[in-house]
Amino acid sequence: MNTVSPATAIRNRLQAQKTQAVDNYRQHRSRPDSLLAALRKHTDQAMKELAASFPLPAGASLCAIGGYGRGELFPYSDIDLLILLQRPPEDGDKALLEQFVSSLWDLGLDIGHSVRTIDECLSESAADITIETGLLELRFILGNRKLVSALEARFREQLNPQDFFLAKQLELQQRYARYSETPYSLEPNCKESPGGLRDLQMIRWISLAAGLSGTWRDLVTHDMMTRDEAAKCAKSEQAFKRLRIDLHLLAGKRDDRLMFHNQPLLAEVYRIKATDTRRPSEILMQRYYWAARIVYLMNHIMMQSFREYFFPVKDCSVMIDEDFCRVGQQLDLVADDAFERKPQLLLKAFLVLQQHPEVNDMSAKLQRQIWSSRHRIDAQFRRNPVNKWLFLQILQQPTGIVHSFRRMTMLSILPQYIPVFRKIVGQMQHDLFHVYTVDQHTLMVIRNIRRFTMPEHAQEYPLASRLIADMDQHWLLYVAALFHDIAKGRGGNHSTLGALEVRKFARDHNLDPQDRALVEFLVVHHLTMSAFAQKRDLSEPSVIQEFADIVGTERRLTALYLLTVADIRGTSPKVWNAWKGKLLEDLYHYTLTALGTNVFDRQSVLTQRKNDAIALVRFSGISDEDRDRFWNTLDVAYFLRHEARDIAWHTRLLYRMLPQVGAQVRARPTENNEGIQVMVYTPDRLDLFEQICSYFYEQRIDILDARIHTTRQGYALDSFVVDSAAIDADIRSNVPLIEHGLRNRLNTPLPAQNEPLTLKSNRYVVGANVRRSRTFPLVPLIELLPDENSQYWRLSITAMDSPGILYALANTFKRHQINLQMAKVMTLGDRVEDIFILGGNALDNPRTQMQFKRDLLTAINNLTAQK
Repeated sequence: MNTVSPATAIRNRLQAQKTQAVDNYRQHRSRPDSLLAALRKHTDQAMKELAASFPLPAGASLCAIGGYGRGELFPYSDIDLLILLQRPPEDGDKALLEQFVSSLWDLGLDIGHSVRTIDECLSESAADITIETGLLELRFILGNRKLVSALEARFREQLNPQDFFLAKQLELQQRYARYSETPYSLEPNCKESPGGLRDLQMIRWISLAAGLSGTWRDLVTHDMMTRDEAAKCAKSEQAFKRLRIDLHLLAGKRDDRLMFHNQPLLAEVYRIKATDTRRPSEILMQRYYWAARIVYLMNHIMMQSFREYFFPVKDCSVMIDEDFCRVGQQLDLVADDAFERKPQLLLKAFLVLQQHPEVNDMSAKLQRQIWSSRHRIDAQFRRNPVNKWLFLQILQQPTGIVHSFRRMTMLSILPQYIPVFRKIVGQMQHDLFHVYTVDQHTLMVIRNIRRFTMPEHAQEYPLASRLIADMDQHWLLYVAALFHDIAKGRGGNHSTLGALEVRKFARDHNLDPQDRALVEFLVVHHLTMSAFAQKRDLSEPSVIQEFADIVGTERRLTALYLLTVADIRGTSPKVWNAWKGKLLEDLYHYTLTALGTNVFDRQSVLTQRKNDAIALVRFSGISDEDRDRFWNTLDVAYFLRHEARDIAWHTRLLYRMLPQVGAQVRARPTENNEGIQVMVYTPDRLDLFEQICSYFYEQRIDILDARIHTTRQGYALDSFVVDSAAIDADIRSNVPLIEHGLRNRLNTPLPAQNEPLTLKSNRYVVGANVRRSRTFPLVPLIELLPDENSQYWRLSITAMDSPGILYALANTFKRHQINLQMAKVMTLGDRVEDIFILGGNALDNPRTQMQFKRDLLTAINNLTAQK
């Protein structure tokens, strides 16, 4: 008869107890603390039973540290243990320790353990803030209780609260940096991200170091926190604990991230229903962000309170005016009842902070009073002319704009003053390239506009910096930025709806009629300039004239350019690149010419472009005759679509190659080292684009931008900007590899293939954008219309990005005998917006045109279905 070992019996019993505890939690939705305490209690008991069969060395103790030390055990959390010894272990002790730890693993527990004496604990905690923090939450489980009491007493004697606070503050800063300094990540970590559980634990740890109990009630008793703040922290703590429990149970492992694919599942757990305009997951995440914002604020206020507690300012207060004073370098109120008597001070506080550079922050008391008084901003407050004036003054200050609006958002002053802003706080954006919630994106756009005015950023934004310096009342751009996305999440056209909101704001704040018209125009058309630059052929005079008719004046053009650049750069670091910037600059300059002469003077632009290129070519020692012989093979569209720098590069490489044999491929790092620019020059043929795309697909190289051109002599002169993880590592070493590899591919004909391609995804790393596209898929959009001159067809494709998508499209072009005249390929995060100018008999017949479009959709869907 087989007998069950003690460890196996304990393991089976423990597993049954855990299962029962989780079932009770799921069925009754009891408080999270009930489950956490039950799991801790059952685990403690299992260890005690285990120690009866596998004892510790004589006089030793087993202690819990970390979250387990707090008495909390999440379903799949690891368990941190300290085995405390009276003396360094001898051989017999080591054997017992190994046996005990092995038996813990046999229980199926995820154990992290250390074996130390009291002296070792104290020595290591003095050098490591993590160990010191763990000892703050030390909890006795079994063994020698007196030994543990001795450690606690000596640890308390050694602990320096001021040093502990400074170390934890540095730790917090490092953690925030790892999570991009924002609670509004689209896939936040509910434990570690700013505004998560760790922020609440930070308050507890520092209060313990200060000699308090670490409870919210105790912080209120010692006047470190108000009752309202304590209640909000306690409520948020329970919500985050529940969320972390449910994440563990959904994943079946320790995972604290709200991944895109888990967000809809969590919404089901919480029984959240969809609305007409929002998914359940969006409602879930907005609730999360509201809670995280409160925790983020409470942590910020408490860290400042602790700093004032540990390092009190001895300087006497200095009066700024009758309402505000400076204490050290912090702004404070003169009278505690100031907001009751003068509610307008809720806005004036931010203005005073901007106007006094000697003050670098608000005191914890002032921030707490602003937060608790935020509800004084009501309809009557918003109608008060003084408050309207104060708000406009905040917008018009030369410094402190970004910090003021971030602080006003954090303290809920901005959502109270502009109620429609409240609706976008924590509003997610599922468009595959925004990486911020709507409110955070709005603040990023304001930040970018502010940077245009700062000399230290002039090199990064040369044209924008020059334009904003000459713009009167550039603060109106901040108004437009505030409202440009304010109607997102409502359904309908957010630009049109946002224009109604900014019109009301401008009217209520008595803006000049021309200024009112400007901000309304900017909100309505904040997407127009990028659409023209990225999707239209800027070499066509009719396109430039159409855009010039929309903007109407140079002032509007300049303002729209500045807002567009700030907006695009505020979506995601991956969306902006130098090529997109140049397209916007070209559109700006072309339109400026059209506005000045009432017509786009293509000849003037062409002449200037050629003159700039001539200067660069002559510098290379190339004769005018050799240059002109090559240039005579190129049409006007080539010179309008390429910069002088690229024209000169092409000329230096190709002026000797007429006539040429075989494909010529050259590559170089892009101007900003963002990738590699590749030039292909070869006799044009139907499958050329397919061959190029097939090479980049097989090498796992992403095509970020493509410009296709055919010379008068039938040669393809194509330019690509490419990128990949491998290229990022060493750009220059990849240049000759691409040149050699692509040249060989082009000189080797592709096998005949009349069937659609079957491509396998070559993505090895599934990033946030890919996870988002799986959870919130983008329906492909295909538009095929005659181009501006009705000579060719303009194909517009919007779809999720996928490895090989251009290769699959090129294969479809070839199978339908489609000639590619021009291409503008744009990658926006995980979305592609590609424009192709095409020709071919298949496009002139409605039946074959429909089949071509169906095959394009099939090619796209076959790829994106793999993601």
